[in-house]
Amino acid sequence: MYLSLEKHDGEWFNSRSYKGAVYDLMYAAMSGTDAAGRIRAVIALGKSDDPRAVRPLMDLLTDMDPEIRLSATTVLGQLKSGRPVDELIGRLRDRSERTATREQAAVSLTAIRSTGALRGLREFIADENEDPALRSYAGNLLTNIVTL
Repeated sequence: MYLSLEKHDGEWFNSRSYKGAVYDLMYAAMSGTDAAGRIRAVIALGKSDDPRAVRPLMDLLTDMDPEIRLSATTVLGQLKSGRPVDELIGRLRDRSERTATREQAAVSLTAIRSTGALRGLREFIADENEDPALRSYAGNLLTNIVTL
């Protein structure tokens, strides 16, 4: 079977007769009006293990709802894609972000374990202007990777 990756109507997947459940979940996560329903959709995207879910989840890292940001941060770590590393480092370094989300960004970066993710964690830990408790937390996560 041949699947054309050429663009059709702006996206290659629009040429398919059914976009699949992952697209329904993406829509629900991005556009839903019910926060609990959006969180369920984010979690389901993570369980889908579909690489197409990564981009919308990255977009949700800047959502207005802090619970959506936390959920997206968690799920991106579960998907272990290297694509959101810069965005996750941004969540980790965002001092206006809730501590739980910043901690989860560190956890997700350690789960991804790419060179960029580990370098971002090391730079964060070395930054003396950052929260000492959060730096210690990230340092412990990084130490656990090294000892595994």
